[in-house]
This record gives sequence, C-alpha cells and structure tokens, in this order.
Amino acid sequence: MSDNYMIEGGISNSGGQLLQTLFDTLPQTGRVEWIGIRPARGEAMEALDSVAVTPGKGLDGDRFKGRETSKRQVTLIQKEHLHVIASCLHRESIAPEVFRRNIVVSGLNLLALKGKRFRIGNVVLEYTGLCHPCSKMETSLGPGGYNAMRGHGGITTRVVEAGDIALGDNVQACP
Repeated sequence: MSDNYMIEGGISNSGGQLLQTLFDTLPQTGRVEWIGIRPARGEAMEALDSVAVTPGKGLDGDRFKGRETSKRQVTLIQKEHLHVIASCLHRESIAPEVFRRNIVVSGLNLLALKGKRFRIGNVVLEYTGLCHPCSKMETSLGPGGYNAMRGHGGITTRVVEAGDIALGDNVQACP
C-alpha cells in the first residue's frame, strides 16, 4: 500500500507534504573527489586535477565526440557507491578510473539532481539520465562486475555553461 495520495495541487505523502516540494529541497553540497578523461576508445582513463568543460564537447581531452544536444557529454558517479560496488564484489576498494566515469562526487545523492541543472565550480550541467553499466564492466571489474554496478552507475549530463572543474569544487543544484 502506498503512503502517497492525490490532493489538490499534486501528490502528497502521508505527512501532507507535496512530493514536488520534497524533490525540490536539496540543500546539500557535494564535492568533486576525482576527475578523469578517456583520451581514446579502449585507452586507460587519465586522472586530472582540473579540466575545461565545453558545451557539445564535454571535458577537454575526453574521447566524447557528441553533438551539442547529446545527453552523455559528462558522466558522474557517487564516491559512496564505489564502496558499495567493491563490497558486492568482495573487494576492499576499487580505483575510480576502473568505472570509466568522468567525475566522482561525494556528499550528494546524484539521483536527487534528476530534472535539475547544477553547478560544479563555474560549470553548469543538466541531468539527462542514468549512466547504466556496460558489458566492459564485466571485463574491468571481473565476473559479476556488471551486476554489481546495476543501480550504482551514476548519471549522464549535458553541459549548459562552459568553464572549469577542479578537485575539491562544490557540486550544488541551481536555484
């Protein structure tokens, strides 16, 4: 049985709060913990201290060659999920570059950014979807790697405003 019900103006939870209000309340600020680019298809990720970001191109030096409207210009994953994935594979830890995502963020639930624009440093990104694992995860993480990442693969984004992202930058939803 659901704890949600319809009221005038939207869907409410059992406490009477509109769910949209709950979705829109995101005071937490995340932090950039790792930045990486894929210079070419199949090559190892390169860790960076900072990177320039351009609409339609993503991170400078990354192999992404999409269009301005592409939904996968920059990928992000939660640092907190790296431990979950490692735990599912009975490992102590896994280096961020193994996951082949561009940016690792801590302190913010990336799924709470759904339908939002957010700022990292002076760059504005827009949430475009989930970043599901691909079959390469089975190779890079070993047997069961694909399934260990399901639900923990992070998000895809589109670049709205160009700028630079550096380690330690804040990650916060735009008002």
